[in-house]
Amino acid sequence: MALVAAAGLAAAGLMATGLSGCADMSGISPKASLRDGASLGLAAPSAASASSSVNAQAPVAAEWWRDFGDEPLNALVAQALQANPSLKLAQARLARAQAVTEVADAATRPQLNGQLDLTRQRYTANGAVPPPLAGAIRESGTAQLSASWELDFFGKNRAALDAALGSVKAAEADAQAARLLLASNVTRSYFQLVRLNEQAGVARRTLAQRTEALKLVQDRVNAGLDTRLELRQSEGGLPEARLQLETVQEQLALTRNALAALIGKPNSAVAQVVPAQEAIKNVAVAANIPADLLGRRADIAAARWRVEASSKDVVNAKTQFYPNINLVAFAGFSSIGLGRLLDAGSQQWGVGPALRLPIFDAGRLRANLRGKTADLDAAVESYNAAVIDAVRDVADQVASSQAIARQQTEQRAAQESAEGAYEIAVQRYKAGLGTYLNVLTAETSVLAQRRLAVDLAGRALDTQVALIRALGGGYAPESSAAQTSARSENAIKIIAAGARP
Repeated sequence: MALVAAAGLAAAGLMATGLSGCADMSGISPKASLRDGASLGLAAPSAASASSSVNAQAPVAAEWWRDFGDEPLNALVAQALQANPSLKLAQARLARAQAVTEVADAATRPQLNGQLDLTRQRYTANGAVPPPLAGAIRESGTAQLSASWELDFFGKNRAALDAALGSVKAAEADAQAARLLLASNVTRSYFQLVRLNEQAGVARRTLAQRTEALKLVQDRVNAGLDTRLELRQSEGGLPEARLQLETVQEQLALTRNALAALIGKPNSAVAQVVPAQEAIKNVAVAANIPADLLGRRADIAAARWRVEASSKDVVNAKTQFYPNINLVAFAGFSSIGLGRLLDAGSQQWGVGPALRLPIFDAGRLRANLRGKTADLDAAVESYNAAVIDAVRDVADQVASSQAIARQQTEQRAAQESAEGAYEIAVQRYKAGLGTYLNVLTAETSVLAQRRLAVDLAGRALDTQVALIRALGGGYAPESSAAQTSARSENAIKIIAAGARP
């Protein structure tokens, strides 16, 4: 303890004499600042409104895809989360970050090493070795334990550990973001498959309808009521309908291939039977942007933790300017002649502090500090960009959801009118009161409305998934957004002020 106290006094003395001033860190501070909710138009709700909003809207469930009520979809997402390489890659990065944390934590603790050396050696006869060793061959041995402990007076190792812990938290959030992205991609691909299957049904109905119309025209030509012009017009519709069906079948095959790749089973038959769009439940969406749920996005959480880690890296870079104090000790046996290795006279030991202080390093420490400060600025701006993108993403999905609902209302009315006009055109044609061109015109409107209905229903499902992902997809961070953001802001303020870590 006396040696440790002496080392501390020596360090203080060196600092007092101004030697540490040779490594000046003045003029280096971060420039970026974290964006708050007010700057993004997300005012904090009052206590009353906050409690009412909590009651009005529950957080997104962790397994949100189950809310659509489709068991094949649930099975596909489960397979993807178990076998997809991208998710396993994110988990491997998390394991790597955890290992780095263990390395940083080990630096804060005492180190103990064992040593055993056994040597047979001929000593030079023409050197500094005195007789009787000069020119002789002897065995020598050393057996000892050595211990060292870096006395982290200025927090260098603690800052490195905190930075590593921040990187682990960021990697955990990245793994959750990868999980959400994978689940949403599987769900959107599955809904795309459902949409294309509905389009294939529309194409088959179109082919059957035109086949019936061709038979009707053929009968009227045989009866002398129509000419070959109407017959040729009707025959031309069949290849067009078959072409549309083949096009949709190709898109179905490609979508199944993409879905199989997402679940880690390429070239396998997946989702051969899919439900009708009407069988999939719609998930309620928010009518506005919930500011508290934005804090539950995994990508924003990862960006915040990277700010935290970068701020600790800056602290660590500042501690490099201060003395480095180690306490070193060793004890063991050393002898020439292995027979006397364990004799009492062969004992050796030592203990003492070691102090290192940077005096002149040609600007290396300042350059390192500038680099870490720039990394912190980049991390802060990356966080700001992630928050801005999140606000835009949620706003886009909310706007699209509301617009699609209005479009579906108008489309249903338009389809009813088109179906009615088509029935009238067919009846007039059968009665000889209209031409087949009128039938074709009415049919074109009906087919367009049927395809549009399927596309709008598919867009509604896709937008619901996109909005769920934009709201965090059920990610639940261990600490609240405000607490983490406050810690990051605090660290940046301390670093900017140039305070000692």
